[in-house]
Amino acid sequence: MKKSYVHIKGTKDGLVLRLDDQCAYSELVEELERKVSEGGIDGKVEVQLHLGNRYCTEQQKKQLTEVVQNTGKMRVSKVQSDVLTTEESNLQFLQQKCEIYAGIIRSGQIVRSPGDIVIIGDVNPNGRIEAGGNIYVLGKLKGIAHAGVEGNKEAVITAAFFAPTHVLIADQTQTMSNEQQFVLKHREQLCAYLNSYGEISYSHVQDVRKLRPFLNTFKGGS
Repeated sequence: MKKSYVHIKGTKDGLVLRLDDQCAYSELVEELERKVSEGGIDGKVEVQLHLGNRYCTEQQKKQLTEVVQNTGKMRVSKVQSDVLTTEESNLQFLQQKCEIYAGIIRSGQIVRSPGDIVIIGDVNPNGRIEAGGNIYVLGKLKGIAHAGVEGNKEAVITAAFFAPTHVLIADQTQTMSNEQQFVLKHREQLCAYLNSYGEISYSHVQDVRKLRPFLNTFKGGS
């Protein structure tokens, strides 16, 4: 019996199509065309394509997406691969780095880091911090802070005194106003993060290890 190159699984969010990463690309496309044209789907369905360890060019990803969407009943919402490109690998390496800035970030000054950044000092109004990873301010944060600038939704912003004018995490932005009552009442040792709905939320710094367990990498102690 011929091995199946396309495995279809239904989820609450739609369909997941797992594509074999060992067969010839032409055979994969041929079977994918056959599987998605078999019918039996009512309405429009969201589809995720999982490529596994197969490296596909952008053109090949586009072709696979078009094969699925040509049925008119499926829309590809995500193409996932376990293979990192050189650019992605370099970006991941940079984002794992942590830099330290000692001093005051003054009005109009911008400090950037590809990974995490620790500010030993204050960030004055109209001062700006941008980081590919997390932002830790050991003084007063009164300016603008943007964590996860490359789209890292797990990034957090913490400050000893939390009073920024703008908070940005990945593609989410929030202007500080009187509506943020929790922030107004708890300025000290505060943390900003994206909740499960993708919205910016705030909590005490001591809650960070529960919100983002991966940050706790220290070994030893008792």
